[in-house]
Amino acid sequence: MTATADLVPRLRSDLLGWYDAEQRDLPWRRPGTAPWPVLVSEVMLQQTPVRRVLPAFSAWLERWPTPADLAREPAGEAVRAWDRLGYPRRALRLHAAAAAITERHGGRVPDTLAELLALPGIGAYTARALLAFAFRQRVPVVDVNVRRVVARAVEGRALGPAAVSAADLRLVETLLPEEPEEAATVSVALMELGALVCTATRPRCAACPLVDACAWVAAGRPPHDGPPRVAQPYAGTDRQVRGRLLAVLRGADAPVAADALAAVWDDAVQRDRALAGLVADGLAQRTSAGYQLPA
Repeated sequence: MTATADLVPRLRSDLLGWYDAEQRDLPWRRPGTAPWPVLVSEVMLQQTPVRRVLPAFSAWLERWPTPADLAREPAGEAVRAWDRLGYPRRALRLHAAAAAITERHGGRVPDTLAELLALPGIGAYTARALLAFAFRQRVPVVDVNVRRVVARAVEGRALGPAAVSAADLRLVETLLPEEPEEAATVSVALMELGALVCTATRPRCAACPLVDACAWVAAGRPPHDGPPRVAQPYAGTDRQVRGRLLAVLRGADAPVAADALAAVWDDAVQRDRALAGLVADGLAQRTSAGYQLPA
């Protein structure tokens, strides 16, 4: 029996049993949650931990419970509300998606892959996640956590590749039950297993419901033999400067003069480069009076 064939029945029994008992109570996973909150959560969770997303998610949905509510406001308000979640272009993408959903789909998040991919700022992962988690369809969803679980359980490797490929999607699809609702639950359970148990640096194999069928455990848990995964620095980078400049703009009700922004960062060359980058990315606008969030 292949590793995949051995794993499939355990996904339907052991993994789902584990998920039923151990899953976190996250608002975007609760039964009856509309597709728009699921979309908001998926965009916020990109490269951001759950603990930081939870308060921002609640505040965002309280202010903009529907796509039309967000679309009515300037894009700058989305950037302001994004606060310090990081990677603020995600706020612009959500705003653009909300406008398109309102204009093209009457305010209802579409439920086909083609329509979702046609929305601005919605990539392949987010579209598939919406189909599975919001619309409960049988669609493979592969993020870094799922890819790591599958790399270990099926392929016997410590880590999967850094980028998700079409082959990864096909492999994960072979693990899904045929029934759409059950398949969607398996998808989120795999993700939760990677986040809580099958972690990158300190996997808790003794607590894993798939341990007896795991190819990596059977092989003696060999170490990662690919290129080293190096964390990106933050201190002193243009990204840090952009964050400080944007924090000033978010806190201002009127344009901020260039002289006032000079106090944010001593290196004028780096500061000007970061400010130009914010303008180029649509996160700031230059006016005759200074700089402000986009209108």
